[in-house]
Amino acid sequence: MQNHSTAALAATPPALIDIGTNLAHDSFDADRDAVIARARAVGVMQMVVTGSSLDSTARSIALARAHPGQLFATAGVHPHHASELDTTRMAELSELARADEVVAVGECGLDYFRNFSPPAAQQEALHRQLELARELGKPLFLHERDAHGDLLAILREHGTQWRGVAHCFTGSGEELERYLALGLAIGITGWVCDERRGTHLDALLPRIPPERLLVETDAPYLLPRDLSPKPTSRRNEPMYLAHIAARVARARGESLEALARSSTQAARALFGLPAQGRSESASK
Repeated sequence: MQNHSTAALAATPPALIDIGTNLAHDSFDADRDAVIARARAVGVMQMVVTGSSLDSTARSIALARAHPGQLFATAGVHPHHASELDTTRMAELSELARADEVVAVGECGLDYFRNFSPPAAQQEALHRQLELARELGKPLFLHERDAHGDLLAILREHGTQWRGVAHCFTGSGEELERYLALGLAIGITGWVCDERRGTHLDALLPRIPPERLLVETDAPYLLPRDLSPKPTSRRNEPMYLAHIAARVARARGESLEALARSSTQAARALFGLPAQGRSESASK
């Protein structure tokens, strides 16, 4: 399978880092190695594999160990699973988060859109994971939906400046400015490619400092709607990060090469990622 929407990119594509992909998801079990190879072919040289439960965190770490220098992991419990984070499981998460392959604590946060866990349980789980991030000196991988005010209040309760990323940002200009004021980076997904609900991001993207702008697919979720031709599968893949990055670059009025360079540097700085093997001169 080829991403024809990115076929016109330079023969040596600029290096990109997908800072949020659920590569441990079972939808990739049949062809995970091919998925990784397709991403690399379009310049996605490194990926941060999201841990959103104890099980997915363990699988993300295993993937990172199998692909050293290319894949990395986060360790966290998504707000959907917050009710499961009792004292015993918190101890297990703490142990997992200490692995060298883990570059961030999360996916953690608040999600009042579905409330699969009660808000009180979500808040308690977030407090615990914030304390863990501070203890380990690792950045946060944050999720928020319909809970912006409470998330900010909890972050501020733990201090005024946080290293981390507001993953899959889809909010308003006011919300963006509040995240930036807290020192957070901003993760942009294929939501920006959705003509039904993502067009407001066009006006906001130029307001994000280049050293705070990260790109991600959130695969297998959030397949970009403007891919042409449309893929036969609705599964998103890390290879579509090149398409998302090109869309972000256009909205910012800059070249894909410039966006790739700044977002790669920003990801390396936030997560402490090493330089990858392939020469990245194409993005410099």
